[in-house]
Amino acid sequence: MDQLQPQLKKFIIDYCNRYKVYPVDAEQLHPNTSIDLDLDIYDIEIDLFLAEFAEHFKIDNSKFSWYKYGYPKGSVRVRMLKALFGYKRPWVKKLAGYCYKPKFKAAVLQDALQNGKLI
Repeated sequence: MDQLQPQLKKFIIDYCNRYKVYPVDAEQLHPNTSIDLDLDIYDIEIDLFLAEFAEHFKIDNSKFSWYKYGYPKGSVRVRMLKALFGYKRPWVKKLAGYCYKPKFKAAVLQDALQNGKLI
C-alpha cells in the first residue's frame, strides 16, 4: 500500500482545486500524506472534506469519530513557516512536523475506500 488509488488522488486534487485549499499535484500524494498538515485542511474544512468524501464514494461514516485521531486544529507556527519559506523545502516540512503533529493521513481514506466504512 505505497500508492493511493487513482480515484482517491483525483478526488483530493479536485477538492483542493475547487476550494483553492492548496495546490497539489499527483506526485505529492501518497498514503502518508497528512490531510491537515500537508494539504492544509483542518477545523471546519476537514468536516466538509470528509462529508464530501463520504458522499462522493458512498462511504458509511456514521461510526466515524475524531476521538481516535484527535481533531485537527492547525497551527499558527506552521502557517507562518509556509507563508515565509513555502512548503516544498524538506527542512520546512521537517520543522513543521515538529511544531504540529499530523493527525489524519490519506491512508485512512484509502482504508475507507477498501472497507466501505470510515472508522
